[in-house]
Amino acid sequence: MTQLNRLFQIEARGSSVSTELRGGVATFLTMAYIVVANPAILSAAGIPTQPAIICTALAAGISCIVMGLVANFPLALASGMGLNAFIAFTAAPAMGSWQAAMGLVILDGLIILALVAAGLREAMLDAIPIDLRRAMGAGIGLFVALIGCVNAGIVTSSGMPVPPIKPGSFSDPTVLITLGGVVLTGVLLARRIPGAILIGIAVCGLALHFATGSETTPSGLTESVTLFSVPTFGDVTQLIGQADVITALQFRFLPLLLTLLLVDFFDTLGTVTAIGDQANLKDDQNRIIGLRRILAVDSASAAIGGFFGVSSVTSYIESASGVSEGARTGLHTVVIGILFLLCIFAAPLVATLPAAATAPALIVVGFLMAESITKIDFTKLDIGIPAFVTLLLIPLTYSISHGIGYGLLTFVTMQIVNLRFREVHPLLYGAAAVFAVAFLWG
Repeated sequence: MTQLNRLFQIEARGSSVSTELRGGVATFLTMAYIVVANPAILSAAGIPTQPAIICTALAAGISCIVMGLVANFPLALASGMGLNAFIAFTAAPAMGSWQAAMGLVILDGLIILALVAAGLREAMLDAIPIDLRRAMGAGIGLFVALIGCVNAGIVTSSGMPVPPIKPGSFSDPTVLITLGGVVLTGVLLARRIPGAILIGIAVCGLALHFATGSETTPSGLTESVTLFSVPTFGDVTQLIGQADVITALQFRFLPLLLTLLLVDFFDTLGTVTAIGDQANLKDDQNRIIGLRRILAVDSASAAIGGFFGVSSVTSYIESASGVSEGARTGLHTVVIGILFLLCIFAAPLVATLPAAATAPALIVVGFLMAESITKIDFTKLDIGIPAFVTLLLIPLTYSISHGIGYGLLTFVTMQIVNLRFREVHPLLYGAAAVFAVAFLWG
């Protein structure tokens, strides 16, 4: 225990080994679905499912352990859900193969890693006004809560232009169990019961199992996959090292690379800001502790995901679940990495946890993250309006990058119109221009 405390500075950050372990399990449970969801999505690009299950868990496990040991930060990583959809449904068809699309992912990771080494990614975060950064964190919290509502069926698609979404059925057992889970988790948190979010997930999972009696294993798995099946590691050679970087270097694929760079670059900035604020891991100048190491590991992890053939591995906002349990160090993230590696042997068992079981946790975590809204100075309209745009559009566009992009464009434009050119960092002009071109480009 003494060595762990010294390695991760556990006591210095006001935590304990048991708290870090509990937080790691909480975060893992909220993002374990990726082990099956990612292969199911990537199968649309022709990527074999069984090897993808193993490689998804392997890439996430390695990246989390590296993040914990190198950056000592409570931030978990796995294949990004928005990024994998982009690879499967946009990049791979346009480039002719999933191998070329994975080559694009490797280029994305290496380019961003170079930007981190040059200090540009860190400087970009420092250049963003504090209230706009708070809006990013709170907006992501609203986004997380919305995901929970969608997973539970509280919010559904209307199938019409107006309104685009509609309420779910209150009589649906999943909706009722989720609302009950929110109340249960909230009461436990209010009473400061250790493991409140974990208890909420477990109770909701059991309630859903008995109430619905439905098969919870997602589609996309082959019939040969059974609980606790021993993986055939020879199959992973179908994915590992198959990325086609040479094809990805072709100039005609530059728009795809730019899109991937934008999503990866700014999604992580928003996620790291949100987790750093929630965990209060900031120095006297309000800068996140060890930011460059965090961003470097995140960038390298993107390339790792491409090498393993499972899309870009990126930081997960679900890390907020562990932070809500009190996790403050990299031990939390190492625990998640170990659990992901164990998933290699029991991926289908992990998949039996319904997405709706974690919905109450996501909604409550979204509430906790949205607390930073109260710190935004909305009386200063030149920053209040861009902050509001960011808050509004991250959940409504279902895209962290679009919400951040529209917020930055609004901020820069308002400063220009108000003739406050010098109050805008040059990097923000560049970022706004890149976003404008990317949005126009489509």
